Amino acid sequence: MKIKKIKLKNFRSYKNEVEIEIGNLTAFVGKNDIGKSTVLEALDIFFNDGKGVIKLDKDDINKKALVEGDNEIVISICFEELPTAIVIDSANETSLSAEYLLNSNGQLEIIKKYPNAGKEKVFIKANHPTNDHCKDLLLKKIGDLQKIIKDKNIACSDNTKNAEMRTAIWNYYSPSLELSEIELDISKGEETKSIWEQLKNYLPLYSLFQSDRKNSDGDNEVQDPLREAVKQILSDSTLKTKFTEIATEVEKKLKEVSDRTLEKLKEMNPEIADSLNPVIPTAESLKWSDVFKNVSIAGDEDIPINKRGSGVKRLVLLNFFRAEAERRKIANKIPSIIYAIEEPETSQHTDHQRKLISAFLTLAETPNTQVIVTTHSPALVKELKFEHLRLIKSSSSGKTIETVSPHTLPYPSLNEVNFLAFAETTEEYHNELYGFIEFEGKINDFKNGKTQIDYIKVEKDGSKKTIKVILTEKIRHQIHHPENKENTKYTDVELRQSIGLMRNYIKTLTTTT
Repeated sequence: MKIKKIKLKNFRSYKNEVEIEIGNLTAFVGKNDIGKSTVLEALDIFFNDGKGVIKLDKDDINKKALVEGDNEIVISICFEELPTAIVIDSANETSLSAEYLLNSNGQLEIIKKYPNAGKEKVFIKANHPTNDHCKDLLLKKIGDLQKIIKDKNIACSDNTKNAEMRTAIWNYYSPSLELSEIELDISKGEETKSIWEQLKNYLPLYSLFQSDRKNSDGDNEVQDPLREAVKQILSDSTLKTKFTEIATEVEKKLKEVSDRTLEKLKEMNPEIADSLNPVIPTAESLKWSDVFKNVSIAGDEDIPINKRGSGVKRLVLLNFFRAEAERRKIANKIPSIIYAIEEPETSQHTDHQRKLISAFLTLAETPNTQVIVTTHSPALVKELKFEHLRLIKSSSSGKTIETVSPHTLPYPSLNEVNFLAFAETTEEYHNELYGFIEFEGKINDFKNGKTQIDYIKVEKDGSKKTIKVILTEKIRHQIHHPENKENTKYTDVELRQSIGLMRNYIKTLTTTT
């Protein structure tokens, strides 16, 4: 399964329901505290039921909603690339479509509702039969289904399989099923709880790597990922059995040695011999991890991980996270995986940022794999395609999460994305805006009516002359002729002002068009 869409309501800063399209690689961009990490943490709550990184509490309820009397957090996910066959009761194979468990878009839509941030209630939003004669079949036990089959004399290939009987009953009442998109509560009742427990086996593994995770010398994983790996490896049941066998054999040999020793001692001093007993630790009390406590990943000069630079430590941790998530997926036979990574650029050189995003792009092309990141890095954004980006914006009416498409400029511009997401004003973006106006043949119209200032121009022969230009032209000249030191360098405020003037003008052009 893969995530197609996420819906959030009343969770932290998301009051009104917001829908988020998710692809193989999705990058959330936006200003600080805009709600990027919130999306990733909502997913951790949904998939890991409080056993992951994030624990749900009452502070997670949107405060405005709470004032209005709405204390229910809702996290929904629509899945696509669904299994062709599933088992939801006993060992009987069926399919999501045969059980009418897909929404009107052919997706599996699972909704989790958390009243007062408490225990979740689980629903499936499905285009499901509502005819009184054949609705709620998923709630019925085998005896109830057999009774319907018998009373209506319905032909059924196997009256011992719930899935077969449900299909037979629905076929009997077709085409009067009265299909309607409704929410099926699958968290109550013995039968539907069994369905939910089975469906969990098909959900992706979700692993969240947080930007503010511990990164100190004392952090176990920072000291060395191999030390954490030792704990996980030694927790394997097969290895535990082998260690018990070894400990039992050693205990047996030690007992033989101590018995022989005490027997000899009795020959010389029975009183002392009778007062002594061998003390041998049980297999359960042995700390096997101590045997491997010196495992390490170290540099050429034997410098341990926890003494390396913060960027190296985080890079090693990030890849330990990836490797561990993959190990868990394989060990638990989970069909798909989602890597969620907050701010992968943290403490990383620009070259590493590019390599990281390249690795993520490759990872996202792997079958049954999705990658979700948040970022504040304009450099990282420029390595992505527009289809990967989700821009989070806030207004008086609430939060919106948009796929990135042309705004001011009538064509995709990553410089504009960075301007909108991070308020980044760059010479590159200034050039792009100016070049567009110039290409449209509107540069003179743009300059018309704007305040002119003096600019000292240096000719090819070295002579100088003062000309009148508008602010945008002055900046344009200084960008392209940095060797001209005759004029005061434009300020960041002036760069922003000039970009704003060009953006406003281009909006009038695109609106007219």
